[in-house]
Amino acid sequence: MISSPRPTPASWQVTASETKFDPMSSPTITSVFNDAYIAELYESFVRDPSSVDASWRQFFGFAQSLGGGSGGIPSSEGTVATATALRKVAGAAGLVQAIRQYGHLAVQLDPLGTPPVGAAELKPEFHGITEEDLASIPGAALSFPDPTAAEVVARLRSLYSSTIGFEFEHISDEIEREWFRKMIETGEMRRTLTPDEKIAALRRLTEVDGLERFLGRTFVNVKRFSIEGTDALVPMIDAAINGSGAKQVVIGMAHRGRINVLAHILGKPYATIFAEFEGKHAATNAASDTGDVKYHLGYATNRILATGETVKVMLVPNPSHLEVVNPVLEGTARALQRVAGEPGKRDESTVLPLLVHGDAAFPGEGIVPETLNLSGLTGYRTGGTLHIIANNQIGFTTDPREARSTYYSSDPAKGFEIPIVHVNGDDAESCLTSVELANAYRKRFAKDFLIDLVGYRRQGHNETDEPVFTQRVMYAKVKAHPAPRIVWGERLTSEGIVTAIETAAIEREVMAKFDRVHDASRREMDNSTGEHPAAAPPPPVETAVPAERLALFNDALLTWPDDFHPLPRLAKQLERRRAALGAAGQIDWGHAESLAFASLVAEGISVRMSGQDIERGTFSHRQAVLHDHENGATYTPLQHVPQALGSFEIYNSPLSETAVLAFEYGYSVAATDTLTLWEAQFGDFVNVAQPIIDQFIAADRAKWGQNSGVVLLLPHGYEGQGPEHSSARLERFLQLCAEGNLRVAYPSTPAQYFHILRRQAKGSERRPLVLMQPKSLLRLDRAAAKLSDLATGGFLPVIDDPTATGRRERVRRVAFCTGKMYYDLASAEQTANVAIARVEELYPWPNDAVRALIEQYPAVEEVVWAQEEPRNMGAWTFVAPRLRQAIGNMMPLRYVGRPERASPAEGYMQSHQEQQMRIVADVLAPMPRPIREPPTAPRAVR
Repeated sequence: MISSPRPTPASWQVTASETKFDPMSSPTITSVFNDAYIAELYESFVRDPSSVDASWRQFFGFAQSLGGGSGGIPSSEGTVATATALRKVAGAAGLVQAIRQYGHLAVQLDPLGTPPVGAAELKPEFHGITEEDLASIPGAALSFPDPTAAEVVARLRSLYSSTIGFEFEHISDEIEREWFRKMIETGEMRRTLTPDEKIAALRRLTEVDGLERFLGRTFVNVKRFSIEGTDALVPMIDAAINGSGAKQVVIGMAHRGRINVLAHILGKPYATIFAEFEGKHAATNAASDTGDVKYHLGYATNRILATGETVKVMLVPNPSHLEVVNPVLEGTARALQRVAGEPGKRDESTVLPLLVHGDAAFPGEGIVPETLNLSGLTGYRTGGTLHIIANNQIGFTTDPREARSTYYSSDPAKGFEIPIVHVNGDDAESCLTSVELANAYRKRFAKDFLIDLVGYRRQGHNETDEPVFTQRVMYAKVKAHPAPRIVWGERLTSEGIVTAIETAAIEREVMAKFDRVHDASRREMDNSTGEHPAAAPPPPVETAVPAERLALFNDALLTWPDDFHPLPRLAKQLERRRAALGAAGQIDWGHAESLAFASLVAEGISVRMSGQDIERGTFSHRQAVLHDHENGATYTPLQHVPQALGSFEIYNSPLSETAVLAFEYGYSVAATDTLTLWEAQFGDFVNVAQPIIDQFIAADRAKWGQNSGVVLLLPHGYEGQGPEHSSARLERFLQLCAEGNLRVAYPSTPAQYFHILRRQAKGSERRPLVLMQPKSLLRLDRAAAKLSDLATGGFLPVIDDPTATGRRERVRRVAFCTGKMYYDLASAEQTANVAIARVEELYPWPNDAVRALIEQYPAVEEVVWAQEEPRNMGAWTFVAPRLRQAIGNMMPLRYVGRPERASPAEGYMQSHQEQQMRIVADVLAPMPRPIREPPTAPRAVR
């Protein structure tokens, strides 16, 4: 490519003066030959052909024909002539393999004319032979039907080094490598387009180029991130859809070329696109919808194929963070692969995931290898994604040599054994051929495939950018180079398929259509009033489950096959869950969770859960997947709930937060009948997934009208484990809360967790749920629940002090807190004039419930917000103005917690304990003056 970081040797096309071979400066494959060793092998072959390897049997057989019979074969006496013949055959075999492996380096890939770099291995001299030697070697010696090795090499050069470059020798599976050789070398892969297909490609390229030119002419200096230079992308996607055999195709891509893909792949009306450029947009029913720029939007449509079949096609919306859409797309595709009416069953062939990448972003953004790593994992595979790199040979203003340490932008895919095809974007036929090969590979192996579409970028990074400032030489070539439609049209003219007059007529027809649609759309604008009717509040959800059903589920979860042998110690721990449903209670966090999941799958709501070490749980509290301690077999009780109508899936994820959370988000958007959960190993780890939270989870409804119900389980709490294992950054989520976009809660009991999970799964309004999860509370006796807590009631956004009964008139300070902080306060020696209340759901803020709770304390003189986190973290900055509104301006409101800090928590246990004790003591300290007499009537609280 342009500005390649790789040195540029000559290609294999050498002149006569270059054919001199120097074995000292260039070691050859034949230098490993040892005449004595060959003779020894040959003698063994003569005595018993089966005593040597099959390749040597074939080798000696061919050598006999070359050497004139057994007398000319190397023996202990040997003959120089036959050893030379053997070396020639070996050299020819090495050249054949080199063409297969390095032939892509001799392909003219750059439409702008940069010559290929070539490789020394592609010269016969590298292998100790000459072009003349090839003519003396029978093709059969190389296992080819061609008369001579020269004809074999010439044919392979035309296949591997003409218009398409192949990289598949890095794949470890010989079956796959042999499949590629067969597809390429037998000609099965390369199908010549019919004249009608060539004309259809010309019309498509004219539409693609015409739309960009029309937009550029009509909306001058308006950003559109045009596709110009990689125009072939659109007919390639057409071919992928038509030949995939899938019922649905899900596309993810960045902004470049998106408007053209929306128009010509998704069928988004030109009139709608033009109206958006005029500043108009479709009216919505939500005042909170802010929308997004044109080149971030998604769309969905049904395409009717030539066969009459209908294919659903969806383009996933995506912000400018380029590759961040990759795992979102994969999660969406996996959700769509589920088989309706058959819980837990998927058909990967029904959905094709297609990802369009940028050449600078593919090697540059870490989300790419994270996503590629998911492709073969049981819990995340989607049956093979078609990747296309829209290779502009530049990233904004950055040359390839400054952007990556590899020759090709596609090289990171090699680490995941993904086959790669490189193709010149000006050769439409080769571009379509590469897609046919990709479709065939996916159908055969159900694995990812990558096409490197090498083109250029006709405009700057966007249409207001001036690329000549930094890439003057490159853009001089771009300016002089004809558009892909012109290159293709001239080729068809030279082939006698169309005339120049017919090509011009197609262009006039296409451009006239744009003018006609634009004129009509301008006359029909301004019909929307812009009014947004208020949405009705969602109806309440019944989350309690009858006790007898919970008991039935509990028995099923504590039953496994007779021949299954869980670790005895674990089996004993799980058996305690049977007694926990009795009068004594003691339902812990993991137990309540499993009962919630069991109740949901029984009701037909599927559950999908993933995260690092999630099957067992970071703190060994879940044990959702049991392991046979004798043979390693596994058993998942939640997959065997009696008469379940839904499915349960749980997967240990790779060591990734960004890609995995994005995958689950994408899954949750498409799987509306599934409770989708992701758990961080520690809540702090969610920091790494911040782009997914900011750009998708928090704003998806406002920008794109999407509704996700994904649940984030984030272990949070200060137990003296240091700054990296304490805080899930609650403050960041609360800062993102607005317009009902999220739900953020910090449940303090297993029962509350049970009810909020069921509410999330059964509620009609799907929004992401962020749960601050406990660590020390997972098995805390005082936090445990009873069966009646699950069988009655529901989730409470605010919980009053359970010890306040009988002393409400004496309470002068009400301390609000969340989660674990409550138990630290409640375990200390309390004074009679302090009540401790829990805010279990921070957003939406439960203003009415907080106000009602305060009104239960007629003598209250002070309200405190207590938290473990530093003052500039945690919930305080979010809660303060809302709590002030609930209690009125006359009531003192005080913060108790750690001071402002740069780091979330102390790294030393003693310091941690001292801070915790100080906070508790401050909250529970006696009031400074005597208790006054209670008023005769409850005081109004504003």
